Amino acid sequence: MKRALAEEKKDRYILGIETSCDETAAAVLKNGTELLSQVIASQIDTHQRYGGVVPEIASREHAVHFAPVVEEAMRRARLSFPQLSAVAVTYGPGLVGSLLVGVAGAKAIAYAAKVPLIGVHHLEGHIYANFLRRSDVAFPFLALLVSGGHTHLLLFEAHGRYHILGRTRDDAAGEAFDKISRTLGLGYPGGPGIEKAALTGKDTAFAFPRAMLEAGSLDFSFSGLKSAVLNTCNTAAMKGESLNTPDLAASFQQAVIDVLVRKSVLALKRTQAQTLLLAGGVAANQALRSQLARAMAALGVEFVCPEPALCTDNAAMIAVAGYYHYLAGDFAPWTLNAVPGLVLSQPCSV
Repeated sequence: MKRALAEEKKDRYILGIETSCDETAAAVLKNGTELLSQVIASQIDTHQRYGGVVPEIASREHAVHFAPVVEEAMRRARLSFPQLSAVAVTYGPGLVGSLLVGVAGAKAIAYAAKVPLIGVHHLEGHIYANFLRRSDVAFPFLALLVSGGHTHLLLFEAHGRYHILGRTRDDAAGEAFDKISRTLGLGYPGGPGIEKAALTGKDTAFAFPRAMLEAGSLDFSFSGLKSAVLNTCNTAAMKGESLNTPDLAASFQQAVIDVLVRKSVLALKRTQAQTLLLAGGVAANQALRSQLARAMAALGVEFVCPEPALCTDNAAMIAVAGYYHYLAGDFAPWTLNAVPGLVLSQPCSV
């Protein structure tokens, strides 16, 4: 539902809510750039014993933490609910039970405060986390989104107008990190464990594959890489051989980074975009950030990435994406529902 938004001179306050997976988060944003509060209740300790997120437990934890997290975010922002301009909430993709807690809570708050409700795509939120650091990013820009469930290359022409140039055909990069981390005994979530182990490893110790797919393709595939690492570990186990875990971690990590960097360079050359935005949970990986920065410098392309704390799931990113929806008058109906399989627009060729 869209309606024209009258020009306002007063400050705009957006309450952002994120409950798509295992983080119950709320944040208050002023005028699109000033983060007044950010509160996150993490469930990592709860799910670590299972080696991954258990959906039913996650939704129950959200129900427990939702109200205290939102109330604390509002308290830190020193605002009352009627002072809000809108409530923005993730409505997909994600775990349906987790999403439902956030959507239902956001609808109740917006209705009671008599302010608009804004539905935000979780992946869009990750990309817009960059606007907290750089609100003046010029269009068009390329976005590389690397998270637990998604790996995308997108060309943004304007706010709300983008094309998917490439996406993963199987495992996302973050998903591969989690699976290999479990195999190597580095724990959950996998990204931090792999990155820490790789610091003392040799990234050329194992010749793992770099899947580039068809000539010129901007899609991604990490299932072959994952299988190569698993086969290496299983073969060594059957022979009674021990492998150097840091070397395995470093070699795997570098194989992922090589593909991400090469695909980004190819997309930039094809689109002539002059800015690359990095987003998603894997964007916190320092090796990926530094290698992308060097590649962009060599191309003369501006490189922008969020601070590491804003790469993983958080509500600040939902609030800033919601702010731009608010400016466009893009509000959700009260019938807004959780959409666990919510997708971005269809791929296009450039």
